[in-house]
Amino acid sequence: MSETAAPATLLFVDDEPSILSSLRRLFRPHGYRILIAEGGAAGLALLEQEPVDLVISDMRMPEMDGATFLKEVRQRWPNTLRILLTGYADVTSTVAAINEGEIYRYIAKPWDDNEIVNTVREALDRGRLEAENRRLTALTQAQNEELKALNAGLEQKVAERTAEVRQALAMVEKAHGELKKSFLTSVQVFAGLSELRSGQNGGILAGHGRRVADWARNLAQRLAVGDAEVQNVMLAGLLHDIGKLGLPDELLSKPFNMLTADQRAQVMKHPQIGQNLLMAIERFKDVATLVRHHHECFDGTGYPDHLAGMAIPLGARILSVVNDYDSLQIGTLVQRPLRAEEALAFLIDNRGKRYDPTVVDAFVKLIAETRKSGPVELPLRTMHLKPGMMLTRELAHRDGYLLLAKGSVLTADIISQLIRLEQTEQHNLTLYIRSEEK
Repeated sequence: MSETAAPATLLFVDDEPSILSSLRRLFRPHGYRILIAEGGAAGLALLEQEPVDLVISDMRMPEMDGATFLKEVRQRWPNTLRILLTGYADVTSTVAAINEGEIYRYIAKPWDDNEIVNTVREALDRGRLEAENRRLTALTQAQNEELKALNAGLEQKVAERTAEVRQALAMVEKAHGELKKSFLTSVQVFAGLSELRSGQNGGILAGHGRRVADWARNLAQRLAVGDAEVQNVMLAGLLHDIGKLGLPDELLSKPFNMLTADQRAQVMKHPQIGQNLLMAIERFKDVATLVRHHHECFDGTGYPDHLAGMAIPLGARILSVVNDYDSLQIGTLVQRPLRAEEALAFLIDNRGKRYDPTVVDAFVKLIAETRKSGPVELPLRTMHLKPGMMLTRELAHRDGYLLLAKGSVLTADIISQLIRLEQTEQHNLTLYIRSEEK
């Protein structure tokens, strides 16, 4: 920021005062003008009164969520840059915010201070670049109109003005290139929301968290757990391995029983690290507890606290069963990947030892009913898709990250996006559709 330039104005919108206070403390030393609003309506009211360069909004807010708020900001103040801040792995809402609110960047809670400060700085640089782009475009248009009015005999004047136009166009092209680069970076950041660390096994590991979360939610519902706890178990399923982010890739894909003692000790720290990462978010305190205890064993031989029996939170006992069920099949728990039947037999053999007998019994019934009553499905290529069709399986990119969740209902816009993706990457997609939807 130059000495003569006015400080940029930032608007933070969140329903949690503590979050607003944290953001204000973080950014105030950087010389920005700070505005805060506790909700979308208050944010819109401030924008009507104050010029704002950049808005950072939370996703989950009462009355008006972040996607709706940022959409309104885009429509009424299109030159105000928009950043989405959320602690929820909500891909659908994030896609809506990107498509409708045209956000610059998605930042997950808890944020890294340096990352969010650098993101804001880059966004403001982009804003200044866009303003310069508009100025240069207007200059070019004005100069073109001036050229039309010049006397034909003033050849030298025409030549001078033409040179100025060329220079302006070159600057516009440069600005356009910088904007394109920034856009691609934003797309890459968004893509990273659904990607998982993979190690040498690549895409096999990439869907582990989503599968665990899906099984955990279904099992918790079967055990008649309250809605709030079902939500916590599902979130913990998605985030249970967040503490492994700092581990080397080779430890993520190598079976646990093949690790050295030192390597096991390193891996066994991840539940505590995961809890520490999540505890900063008030909403995730209960989730953090489940993450900490998802490797406890019913007989007390687990880690990190050697809890036993009912002392282990029910959500953690559920996670222990479904996490191992999937880990056994992808080959991260024992030396070779097991078939689904073998993984289920392992759970039954360790009933009352590693696992809560009640949870294992419920899971066995859930598996049996899922196989018996699962929807009849039909594999279809994108050219045969129609709006209204429903997915029976999640659709993942060939690199492992989630494109569409199981149960998603296709729209004309989604189908068009999938066709464009196939054309861009030259890779055919196959979607599994309820046969009655055809």
